[in-house]
Amino acid sequence: MPFTLDAEVGSALAKLMGGQEPPKIPAGDVNGRRQLLDGLFAALISLHTPVADVETKDFHAQAEDGHSILCRWYTKTGSTPSGSAIVYAHGGGYIALTVEQYDQVVKRYVSTTGVPFLMVDYRLSPEVQAPVHVSDVYAGLKWLVAHAAELGVDARRIGIMGDSAGGGITASLAHYIKLKGGPAVAKQILIYPMLDDRNVQVDENLAPYATWSTDDNITGWKAVLGEKQGKDGVDPIEAAGRMTVNDAKNLPPTYMDVGELDLFRDEDLQYAATLGKAGVPCEFHMFPGVPHAFEGFAPEAAVSKAVMEGRFRAIRSL
Repeated sequence: MPFTLDAEVGSALAKLMGGQEPPKIPAGDVNGRRQLLDGLFAALISLHTPVADVETKDFHAQAEDGHSILCRWYTKTGSTPSGSAIVYAHGGGYIALTVEQYDQVVKRYVSTTGVPFLMVDYRLSPEVQAPVHVSDVYAGLKWLVAHAAELGVDARRIGIMGDSAGGGITASLAHYIKLKGGPAVAKQILIYPMLDDRNVQVDENLAPYATWSTDDNITGWKAVLGEKQGKDGVDPIEAAGRMTVNDAKNLPPTYMDVGELDLFRDEDLQYAATLGKAGVPCEFHMFPGVPHAFEGFAPEAAVSKAVMEGRFRAIRSL
């Protein structure tokens, strides 16, 4: 029996596309995808009610190579710090989008949960390659730990979180933290994470529903890894889907969600299974009938509300 697209999500996607087919951008065209994602993301943000009860303040962390990294701190207006906090890595296929563009996404999490977030404006590929994205977010994590007391944060209650490529960066960050010997984090929250550079074959069952396609995936991973993409020798800090059971030992408790029609479904399932084999607690949710980033373009769909409630609960659990 073939897959079926959720009716509410399908209607919202058709409305967003205006009856037109998505543009065909050849594999390897980073700039074409950046332009498309910039326009698409602006359209997606316009579908959501602006969040007005979250305040921001910009700081800068220093990367290992001396680069200054923007880190934006989000707090709910009038809230009293409870001690927990999230370090967030945004999506964009490793090649696109910024903290500024993701501003409303993070504000929604903070407004609803009351948990403060630090979003890190990591550098993009191909201008940099792995593991710079990960080390940039690690610099943000270290900055937060160093300033925890003044921000009302308990350094033992910091979680790491990201979506799509940001989810992949977050998963790799957990390995980078082990390599560096800390600082330890309380939880990782992975939203349909982009994990495996070997996912470059078209799945004919998923292709009709792809909001992030195989060509998109090839483009992103080639930008991140260059000639190493798909070959032996890539480690979990470069692509978290390369994780073995031994690599997974002592990773933090994990929350994950992904759509049934998402290109990343199988690699996410495999990652969750590997965590389980390593004895790492993992709460995993797969939502039927939905593709990548579905809650962004169908915020009022019942399935979108359900997935957001799960994420809010995971954030509050810190």
